[in-house]
Amino acid sequence: MLSASIPARGAAHLRCTVIILAISVAILLGALAGYFLGTRPRADAFSKQAIEPAPVTVASGTQTLSTSDDGVDREKARIIRSLESESWRLRDDLTRCEAISSEMALGRQERERLSLELADARGEAARYRQLVLDIENKAPPPILLGAAEPDDLKLIVGIGPVLERMLHNLGVGTFRQIARWTERDVADFDAKLPEFPGRIVRDQWVTQARALHESKYGERP
Repeated sequence: MLSASIPARGAAHLRCTVIILAISVAILLGALAGYFLGTRPRADAFSKQAIEPAPVTVASGTQTLSTSDDGVDREKARIIRSLESESWRLRDDLTRCEAISSEMALGRQERERLSLELADARGEAARYRQLVLDIENKAPPPILLGAAEPDDLKLIVGIGPVLERMLHNLGVGTFRQIARWTERDVADFDAKLPEFPGRIVRDQWVTQARALHESKYGERP
């Protein structure tokens, strides 16, 4: 009976050992499962974090590209504004150049007109110089003016040395002669002095000659 109880104890002890081993294995498996379950979220998060940078990089690249495009657009706008400003400046310069060209054209026309007038004046001066020389060369001596002594005709306002020589050449040398001119005589002598039209009447030679004759000789002409 003792021998029969010994195997029964051995079997019971074996069962206990098996149960303990099973419990240990179960605890070990539970621990391993808990470890794997605890570490997996971190691994997933790490994996996700490792995978997600690509979109971030893409987003960053897109932002950089957008910023670059904005910079290019701003530079284009600046260049366009600069070109427009330069274009308006060139238009203003062109307008000023056209105005200056017009003024220069008017200046050239004015210069040509003045040159023509100067040429005419020089020709007129040369003609008068030649006329004076002719009068001086052809003026008769005072003795041919008559018995009367010649008067200083230059005392009549409007008669200078040239007109005096011309009047001497026409035989007029005294105040009396001019004082006695009629309207017909005035017209005739005015025609004989074409370089001085209307001066006899305008300067009133006849009236002046009468006053000068009376002042010099004390009598009416």
